[in-house]
Amino acid sequence: MKILFIYPNLYAQIGFNYGVAFLSAVLKQDGHNTALLNINEKLGYPLDVPRIMNDIRAFNPDLIAFSAVTNQFQYALKIAAEIKKHFQIPLVCGGIHVTMAPEEVMETGLFDAVFIGESEYALREYVRSLSIKQDPSSTPNTWQRKGAAIIKNPVSPFPALETLPAKDYAIFDFQKMIDAKDGWVGIMASRGCPFRCTYCFNHQIVKRYTTDLQMPAAQLNYIRHHPVKDVISEIVCLQKHYRNIRMYIFDDDLFTFDEDYVKEFCAAYRNVTSLPFVANAHVQVFTPEIARCLKEAGCRIIKFGIESGSERIRKKVMNRAMSNDTIRKSFATAHGAGLHTSAFVMFGLPYEIREDIMETVQLLADIRPGRFRWAIFFPFPHTAAYEISRQGGFIDFNRMVSLNNFTEESCLNFGPEQNLWIQKLQKIFPWQVNARARFPAAHEYQALIEKIEQLPAEAWASRQDDIRAIDHETSARLSAAGLEHYAIRFNPFMAVRSDWKEDA
Repeated sequence: MKILFIYPNLYAQIGFNYGVAFLSAVLKQDGHNTALLNINEKLGYPLDVPRIMNDIRAFNPDLIAFSAVTNQFQYALKIAAEIKKHFQIPLVCGGIHVTMAPEEVMETGLFDAVFIGESEYALREYVRSLSIKQDPSSTPNTWQRKGAAIIKNPVSPFPALETLPAKDYAIFDFQKMIDAKDGWVGIMASRGCPFRCTYCFNHQIVKRYTTDLQMPAAQLNYIRHHPVKDVISEIVCLQKHYRNIRMYIFDDDLFTFDEDYVKEFCAAYRNVTSLPFVANAHVQVFTPEIARCLKEAGCRIIKFGIESGSERIRKKVMNRAMSNDTIRKSFATAHGAGLHTSAFVMFGLPYEIREDIMETVQLLADIRPGRFRWAIFFPFPHTAAYEISRQGGFIDFNRMVSLNNFTEESCLNFGPEQNLWIQKLQKIFPWQVNARARFPAAHEYQALIEKIEQLPAEAWASRQDDIRAIDHETSARLSAAGLEHYAIRFNPFMAVRSDWKEDA
């Protein structure tokens, strides 16, 4: 059979879809032919419906499979509706949005089946049934339409990662992706996370599997690692077949969770490449020994999710139990090992007030990470944080369905004054940190902040697009004078400390 994947990823960062890569590999292992429409304007494929229809016609698939996250689902619906006008081809959909909200996806009437959870082997079984014209309606991990009824099949156990074939990079124009991301290449060595943060989907995934499989969470084997030898083989393969790779990014939710695995990986990594890498850690599971191993193996950046500097918000809204002292200690450990640190924070959370957000600013100013990223909170459907936001009456549902990312605007309503302040903060967030980080130029950033905060809504609307240029000019002048500060770099929601040297 011929299976066409469609991955809408518009007006967002270029992302490698690990799910599609594994799904395609499993199908190719069965002898099927696969292709992908990777719809992202930065890769030269905008939301061009006639082009999409022509590409479908040229490939002539037997099945079309969508993969979509919540913010991109609106585009999946638009494309699927258009396909229904022109083709009699079965449509299915998977991805985290389907897993979190299968009812809503099925109610659109556009998809013959949806796939819930990790579905590599479920899709293989579904396609096998279609290929021999058997009824696929009992396929695990699927909800399927059969006449007026919807058949809801339970999920099957999580796949053992060592049983999966190597990811299918060939289905992507992967060299173009490498070049578009300036040589930064993502890898995942594990799946799953031990934490149950309210804004993340992990707690709902675990709930779905414990309910369907009727077993306690501890027996699910949710946290799994690819064997180190397989990860190393993947790196060797990438370097053999692709050019211009400069940095590997381990996208695992928590790369440092298993210290023995980290040590085994670091020892093996040094033997196959001298390229630097980036990994995710957690402040509650980060030791000097892990920091030392990572540094010696070539880790350049270690990333931590702080989320909020307000212990009240972390406890009440986010289910993040760590203390600010623990955060400070882990950053000090990383800095002591010579690692460049990255912190991720968000604001615009339900029940958050200005003082909570300024605690986040102050914590960043205190720990002085090498860089930090910020986002505006988005209540992903059916997460615990979504319910907190909904029950508190914060969500503007019309606005929610129109957003295609969580980096630019909020779909929560805090009232005109707080809404405007958050809009401004999204643009000038690093200025706030600079003003409080005891930098010599702190007073310059405080003066800039005061000018912005005095602007009424209409004046702000006409000035906000100037922020990046002002930041660049200020940074260039301070850098020339040798004055430390954070500047917006690489994208509009990342600030990097001025002592960062790209090729160090």
